[in-house]
Amino acid sequence: MTRIVALDTTGQFGSLALLEDGAVVEEMLLESPDGFAHVLFPQLERLMLRHGWKYESVTGYAAGAGPGSFTGVRVGLAAVKGLAEASGALAAAVSNLEAMATYGTGAWRAPFYDARRGEIYGAVYDGRLGLHGHEVVARFPAWRASLPSGVELLTPDPSIFGVEATVTPRALAGAIGRLGADRLVDPVGLDANYVRRSDAELNWVDR
Repeated sequence: MTRIVALDTTGQFGSLALLEDGAVVEEMLLESPDGFAHVLFPQLERLMLRHGWKYESVTGYAAGAGPGSFTGVRVGLAAVKGLAEASGALAAAVSNLEAMATYGTGAWRAPFYDARRGEIYGAVYDGRLGLHGHEVVARFPAWRASLPSGVELLTPDPSIFGVEATVTPRALAGAIGRLGADRLVDPVGLDANYVRRSDAELNWVDR
């Protein structure tokens, strides 16, 4: 039996999920505009208690690795690293854009979401979730114009961009857990997927 605890804390909306042998036992949406550091573990404790899970029974942990909030990405990765190391389990870091792409059906899939500052995070995947090119941060019109013909757009907020698109859920932990189950590694090796430099870095360069 394989048990995965998955979490996503990369944006205003986050999520938690428990998966057993590839099936989602429960997935819950979290909303915390001021960050997840203070709510993540209490919510996870309640979720695991509700299903009678013990930390020692968990095979591995998976976290959304971004792109997204720098603090949010760090909180999620630090959480799964700490949980995995404490229990001798493995862990995985999964791109949020790839998790979004799992909700598509097209031969070409272009997940994207608001990155603020008038930009989006976006990427292009094929039907087997192979990444083509790189995940990017870009202005939406220019990025959209660069996409292959007939690509399926995927986003949680199509109305913001005025486009027809497959609507992806805000809760991505279940998809992150399914992808992460096949990528479990030593938690020490996990890395973030920032795509864009932090405000601190940008401000330092601008001086």
